[in-house]
Amino acid sequence: MEVELGLTLVMVPSTIDDMGLRKPISLDVVIFGGGITGLWLLDTLVRMGARVLLLEADSFGAGQTIASQGIIHGGVKYSLRGMLTPAGRAVRDMPLLWRRCLAGEQQPDLTGTLHRGEFCHLWQTSSIASRLGMIGAQSGLRVTPHKISKYERPDVLRSCPGTVSRLDEQVIDPGSVLEIFSDRHRAHTLRIDAASGIEFSTDGPGQIRLIRMINPSTGDTLDLQPNLTVLTAGVGNGGLRDQIGLSTKLMQRRPLHMTIARGSLPMLNGHCIDGMKTRVTITSTKDYADRTVWQIGGQLAEDGVSMESTLLVDRARSEIQAVLPGIDLRQVDWATYRVDRAEPSTLGGHRPDTAFARRDGNTLTVWPIKMVLVPQLVDQVVQQVSINAGDPLQTDELSDWPRPQVAIYPWEDELSWLTDH
Repeated sequence: MEVELGLTLVMVPSTIDDMGLRKPISLDVVIFGGGITGLWLLDTLVRMGARVLLLEADSFGAGQTIASQGIIHGGVKYSLRGMLTPAGRAVRDMPLLWRRCLAGEQQPDLTGTLHRGEFCHLWQTSSIASRLGMIGAQSGLRVTPHKISKYERPDVLRSCPGTVSRLDEQVIDPGSVLEIFSDRHRAHTLRIDAASGIEFSTDGPGQIRLIRMINPSTGDTLDLQPNLTVLTAGVGNGGLRDQIGLSTKLMQRRPLHMTIARGSLPMLNGHCIDGMKTRVTITSTKDYADRTVWQIGGQLAEDGVSMESTLLVDRARSEIQAVLPGIDLRQVDWATYRVDRAEPSTLGGHRPDTAFARRDGNTLTVWPIKMVLVPQLVDQVVQQVSINAGDPLQTDELSDWPRPQVAIYPWEDELSWLTDH
């Protein structure tokens, strides 16, 4: 539920039974938001035996998760200055944990996840700054780059003037992870009408006493009484906090303007290092018509925030030809999409280094900062969950509620494509 929410704060009468309404459902946890964080947390809590429901206003992963490039970062991009930064330390142990989950050796079991690649490549331009950046990428990490010979390079990187290395960062298909969680926990997820189908009763800022929802399909009313409410809705956390009397200044947005290329392209996952930054980051997949699709991020996506789509496409063409000498782009279509990264506010609006969880009353507001840190964040949340002994949640009484679907990828949506052929 990584969308803006327009909720209404009301005081729900305490004499619920006298009104003839169904008795409220007591829950250990209510989760708002069905991105990767909310679903991972839901899976963990269900395995713990918690009485828990997840509420989603849109589609699973809509917003940041489905638009992400799916790289399980090991910290290289945060060590290009030659030192291990706090961001690098935060993520360096995460790739091994993800690998174990993806292999079914650790919970949550994510076997069945589609892999876009088992590793990434790092390569340089001819600049001195680019070579210095590659040196920095060796510092203090669990996953470090290993130089490969020219004979081991994929064809698309054969003409690169500098070093090419292999980096054992897996690239996963985010939608397939969402599908796994969605199928596994359908009974514990409800689609809600965020604009007019939900109301809160509070006993003070962040202290939620009751959540009243209207079934979008039947119009029936359902009341929830959570011990703890966890906001994992990305950008939507701002609207939720406002509606329960909390400050929205806790959240900042850092926008990206991503480029997509599709057509006659080689499969490639990796980063071009130029100075102390990743000049471009490319990940590859296939679309519904079996065309290769490149998501192009990195510094290009940050610089592109101030550009219109056509100007960014022109810039992207030039950048790709510069960092991949000799590549043929004649049979390629281009498009762009925008996405906001929601994060806790920092001085100067800089990117935070670690996963974030803040408690106000019986509400937790969380942001993982990066997809790779979701397991770390879920561990923090679980430490604040109290599970009351009692009967398991009877989800059959919720069978008439609509369930969210998994969001579609940006390149499968209605975009304006520009063609070179």
